[in-house]
Amino acid sequence: MWNRLAAEFQGTFALVFAGTGAIIVNDLSRGAVTHVGIALTFGLIVTAMIYALGETSGAHFNPAVTLAFCLAGRFKASEIVPYWIAQCSGALTASLILRFMFWEHESLGATNPVGSATRSFGLETILTFLLMFVILHVSSGARERGIMAGAAIGATVMLEAMFAGPISGASMNPARSLAPAVVGLDVSRLWIYLLAPVLGAALAVGGYQLSRPTSPVNAKLESESG
Repeated sequence: MWNRLAAEFQGTFALVFAGTGAIIVNDLSRGAVTHVGIALTFGLIVTAMIYALGETSGAHFNPAVTLAFCLAGRFKASEIVPYWIAQCSGALTASLILRFMFWEHESLGATNPVGSATRSFGLETILTFLLMFVILHVSSGARERGIMAGAAIGATVMLEAMFAGPISGASMNPARSLAPAVVGLDVSRLWIYLLAPVLGAALAVGGYQLSRPTSPVNAKLESESG
């Protein structure tokens, strides 16, 4: 269990350090990284960490993912809180280090809505639904591992960050949004990025149950067509 928690800490640390670090460097370098570069950074770090740590902890790196795996019957409820603590601790450590390194940057790559909070809440809910839907279909049990899992999940993160990042920030991850908001002392809109990913991930469990090959709905349709 300690190895698994260490893996979740390290993976979430890498995600927040690289992803929000790319935002910070882009701001301080007057757009040298570019929005596309930021999206690529998030997608690639997720892919790399899945390949590195998927066999150890399942490579969740996201409290909403851990909860959804539990709702899908793939993860023990008693292990949710330890995973959440490890994930949030890794994210907070990354943001604290970034604060020390880039003290002049105010937001530290925090996610903030552009326009109405309702629009960003809806976006984050749907984005997380799509991400978790992919995760449930390509993962094994509660583990994101294997050749296709890393590529599919990383590509989904990259795609969603590419088109939705300018509006909602494309967080899809409570830990990723919590850390820079807390360290940057701006939690006024944090509720969007705590609630929407949880809702989206929970809804994805229902979507997965309907579309998985052995679902009761598919079994009934197959028997009727046969």
